[in-house]
Amino acid sequence: MATPAKPIVVRFGPYEFNPHFGELRKEGMRVRLEGQPLAILQSLLDRPGELVTREELRKKLWPEDTFVDFEHSLNAAVKRLRAALNDSPDQPHYIETLARRGYRFIAPVNTAGFEIGAVGSSVTPKLPVARVPSAVRGRRLWLIAVAVCGIVFLAWGWRQWRHRTAAPAAPAIRSLAVLPFENLSGDPSQEYLADGMTEELIGRLFGIHDLRVISRTSVMGFKDTKLSVPEIAKTLSVDAIVEGSVIRDGNRIRVHAQLIRAASDEHFWSEEYDRDLKDVLALQSDLAQAIADKVEVSVTGKERARLVAARPVSPEAYDSNLKGRFVLDYRVNSRADIEQSIGYFQDAIAKDPSFAQPYVGLGDAYNLLSSTMLGGNPLEMHTNAMRAAQKALELDPGLVDAHLLNAEVRQKQYQWAEAEAEFKRAIELGPNDPEAHFDYAEFLALQGRVDEAMAQAQLAGELNPSVGKEAGSGFLLLFVHRYDEALGSYRDLLTLGMEEANALWGIGTVLLAKHQAEQAVPVLEKAVSVSQRSPGIVGALIMAYAQTGRRSDALRLLAELKKGEQPGYSGAFVIAYLGLGDYDKAFAWLERAYQEQANIIQFLKVHPFFDPIRDDPRFTDLLRRVGLD
Repeated sequence: MATPAKPIVVRFGPYEFNPHFGELRKEGMRVRLEGQPLAILQSLLDRPGELVTREELRKKLWPEDTFVDFEHSLNAAVKRLRAALNDSPDQPHYIETLARRGYRFIAPVNTAGFEIGAVGSSVTPKLPVARVPSAVRGRRLWLIAVAVCGIVFLAWGWRQWRHRTAAPAAPAIRSLAVLPFENLSGDPSQEYLADGMTEELIGRLFGIHDLRVISRTSVMGFKDTKLSVPEIAKTLSVDAIVEGSVIRDGNRIRVHAQLIRAASDEHFWSEEYDRDLKDVLALQSDLAQAIADKVEVSVTGKERARLVAARPVSPEAYDSNLKGRFVLDYRVNSRADIEQSIGYFQDAIAKDPSFAQPYVGLGDAYNLLSSTMLGGNPLEMHTNAMRAAQKALELDPGLVDAHLLNAEVRQKQYQWAEAEAEFKRAIELGPNDPEAHFDYAEFLALQGRVDEAMAQAQLAGELNPSVGKEAGSGFLLLFVHRYDEALGSYRDLLTLGMEEANALWGIGTVLLAKHQAEQAVPVLEKAVSVSQRSPGIVGALIMAYAQTGRRSDALRLLAELKKGEQPGYSGAFVIAYLGLGDYDKAFAWLERAYQEQANIIQFLKVHPFFDPIRDDPRFTDLLRRVGLD
């Protein structure tokens, strides 16, 4: 008996599945589904109403030589499939679990108008037909076959002609977003690996001059989203989307990635990379090159060389570096968080001293510790951060993040010309890195070069429409006295669930600048609690208490600050005494802050907290010595 042809579209409930294109739609709208969940759905729809065993799915989805925790991965894939179908394992409408055996598709399925596969149903019987002599029937079938072949040939020729003469070329891809890679390891503790892979790929693509790439901070807002690809692309104003997944088993890693054209929702490239973890840098390089080739963007010789550059890395070192970066990027609310990340970076360096990235992470951590918020010893932290940045650049002179770190530390050391040269070098290496442009904008704003600063900020915004939600934008807007926009930026940061202590401190600072101390008090009280009593935030709360007439509360907090005083607290005392109106003591602490290279000194020219003392000759002299006169 002849095997029936596969249906073009399979319909069930409000869904339509096209097995040829691997596409699922609900009431005409495409449902995001790919990889293993898509393959499982196809297997179930191939045999509706029948048991599809777990072993059958294992053989189809994961060949014998594949490393994977099969049980966890299959359960995770089925869970994602059910989520796409809004199905429940307890009261299933579509996918029934047969314990320890497999799965069965239980909904009625319609293919080209015939219902099959509902549990307990049967195929509609065929109606009887009149008998035809075999010779006549054979001749008729031959004539029909010839006619069908002729029609197919003419249709094919017409399509080719139409394609060559009338079909418009696909629009060029000049911008893309790399969505957060999915962790398919079946182990939530491996989330840092998927996030790290996302960040590394974005960082490599930033170096291509003709390709605009959305930053990590912005795409992380779409983690676990149910929005369709066109909806995400429209929100981010990009031409294409990269989706991917990561599976790790021991020291083996498999990455699957695909490119989707935003306008048509067309999956026009996909690839799977299966490597040893020590070759992960080469894997990232191959992936970035493949994406650049497929979007047909122009890549210069220097850009290509930087994309190709890769070396083996100790799996343990790579692992520790990603853990440190994960803490630094997503978990920082207190000094203890920073110190945890330092432990990871130092472990990575000990295991592979020639691996450049952990030195950048270590320098970033020391740089953060030098802040007034965290109260580390600025001179010591700046020295450590500079040493780490220079070591990273010695190992890899093309690291954009290392040049940015170098620039930021030199800025805090009052080396303005050297800092500017490093910012410009970072932008040269990562022309489409919005964070490089934005950090340079902050540098320009600190010197009062407002027009230049806003031009760089505008460029960062054009490269990344969501840049306003990043941590630094609130500070920049504060410095140019655009207070309402600064408040919006910090509140966006809170909405994203990121850097809660920093965002609250920013909101409180802007409210104080707007002379709205009553509103600032509860925000700063919460910030003090979240940050585990950060000295810088305590200083701001002292100012808020003083300006609302709660002087006794302000003096109580000041006594607490003095009791725990350490090197690096000078910026907090400057803020506190400015708030209390004791300007002589404020100047005494400013002098100490200048000697310590405390972070607050770089803000002298533009921070609204210094407005009450700007006409004092002592302030003018300090500006001159810092190089900001």
